Amino acid sequence: MSLVDHAPRTKVLSARPRRRYSWQTGAVLAWLVMLTVLLAAIAPGLFTSFSATEGIAGAQRLAPQAGHWLGTDQLGRDLWARIVYGASHSLSGALVAVTLGLVIGTLLGVLAGATGGKTENVVMRLIDVLLSIPGLLLSLSVIILLGFGTVNAAIAVGITSVANFARLARAEVVRVRHSDYVEAAYGSGGTFFAVLWRHILPNSLTSVIAFSALQFGNAILALSTLSFLGYGTPPPTPEWGLLIAEGRNYISTAWWLTTFPGVAVVTVVLAANRISRQFSGARR
Repeated sequence: MSLVDHAPRTKVLSARPRRRYSWQTGAVLAWLVMLTVLLAAIAPGLFTSFSATEGIAGAQRLAPQAGHWLGTDQLGRDLWARIVYGASHSLSGALVAVTLGLVIGTLLGVLAGATGGKTENVVMRLIDVLLSIPGLLLSLSVIILLGFGTVNAAIAVGITSVANFARLARAEVVRVRHSDYVEAAYGSGGTFFAVLWRHILPNSLTSVIAFSALQFGNAILALSTLSFLGYGTPPPTPEWGLLIAEGRNYISTAWWLTTFPGVAVVTVVLAANRISRQFSGARR
């Protein structure tokens, strides 16, 4: 009887290290992917010796081979080089978008959550209006007003994320504002700005920072979508979404032109999502 009782316990205990090992492996892989892509964006010459914009005569649409790891495009340009050099455009655009959404959205959320009353009602009704507009439609509207280009596309994507940052920041500020230690700080004679700076902001912005990692992956996906539709970075810039758009006409004869840029986008987005989950788990 004692042997039967101890058997399930041994099985449960042996399963726990496997779960922890899998979690650590996923986080390490995600960080390796992001660091590699960041290094490619900063120093693309470390990864390839080919040009991203100049083609090679007689090397049009070559399949992946020893000389060209991921093949060449319709103009004889090395696809691996274009993906590597495209990392700087995709990452810089996503960084601008996330920074814009983080700064403006957090300021609006903190203003609404910390002041309350009529100010909160006005700000949150504005946020509700932004949330009622589909993200892609809002991005296209902003691009039409500002014009085409990488920076304008990044601004458009950043504006679509303002509402999400504002709602999260407002919810966290309200949660912290009604905590016991904040009430004690006010009771001890603390001023509004002193309590806000010392107690409310440090304890409410952690989840906002974790959410920004998730929005970074979403921004890359949104920028790629705009470039695919022709509203983002103009050719011959090697942006990942534009690479997919340029290769779709040859998908039946040169599948690698769309497959490998798509894999790059999916890999970076999944890595950003995994890092965001790691930050959220560490917060809990």
